[in-house]
Amino acid sequence: MKVQSLVYPHDFEKDNLPDTVAAIGFFDGVHKGHRAVIQQAINIASQTKKESAVITFDPHPSVVLQKKKDSVRYITPIEDKIKKIEALGVERLYIIRFDQSLAKLTPIEFINHFIVTLHITHLVAGFDFTFGHKGSGNMDNIHEFIGNELEITTIGRLDYQEDKISSTRIRNELEQGNMKTAEILLGRPYSLTGEVIHGDKRGRTIGYPTANLLIEDYYFLPRIGVYAVEVEVGDKQFYGMANLGYNPTFTDDRENTKLEVHIFDFDENIYGEKIVVYWKKYIRDEEKFSGIDELVDKLKEDEEQTRDFFTINE
Repeated sequence: MKVQSLVYPHDFEKDNLPDTVAAIGFFDGVHKGHRAVIQQAINIASQTKKESAVITFDPHPSVVLQKKKDSVRYITPIEDKIKKIEALGVERLYIIRFDQSLAKLTPIEFINHFIVTLHITHLVAGFDFTFGHKGSGNMDNIHEFIGNELEITTIGRLDYQEDKISSTRIRNELEQGNMKTAEILLGRPYSLTGEVIHGDKRGRTIGYPTANLLIEDYYFLPRIGVYAVEVEVGDKQFYGMANLGYNPTFTDDRENTKLEVHIFDFDENIYGEKIVVYWKKYIRDEEKFSGIDELVDKLKEDEEQTRDFFTINE
């Protein structure tokens, strides 16, 4: 997949680009609803012998439009989003930088500059996609801004249990620890990639060594607590349990969230490596224990419950 970053104004020329069918949207999560849009673009491109593309944006518009907001936590930060879109078989990805200049474009200016000029002749979007200044362009009025050369396909609302599949809904499920529902909405387990860093190494002394992960602040974090997780180390998969929280038994620090993963049946030095954590089941809240013995007893219960979960779900 060819990845190209764009800013306004760009200098791409239509004559230098292939005739393209593009799916457009922010696509945070690349969830089931997003994939329905992207897959339709791929299908149309295949049927019409054109190139398939996805157009997305970075950063999230709220960072630019809401002055008090300087960052956003994403279900799929841009690098994860790129990987997941590429896995769908898309041939080209355009990442448009969302800034004040882009936000001020009228709908017709946006269409002419980022659709027509990119030689996109068929545009696929979800029913709720908006574009142009203050979102004044949408899939109901888009025909007012396009010529005869651009075809439009609108993908309708996709529901699960009578409610729309959306990134907002997925975030809400993650905040409540409803990992199974989040997995159904995403079409895969929620995941986070992080570098293994040195911690206080306390886990080794109590029989539960952990991989401490550097949590980049652009990842959306689920509910604080203990989880059953799958862990990808290199090209191998392991089961384990993770604690996301503050280690209240040992510290009063409530500012810095920590992610520690105990990988079952694993004893390798992976400091400096990046591993992927797949969140499968919420086990319990994080607790403050009176001492080491009480903590270890609880960890043994957590391990038993986690191993039982994976045994049942293998």
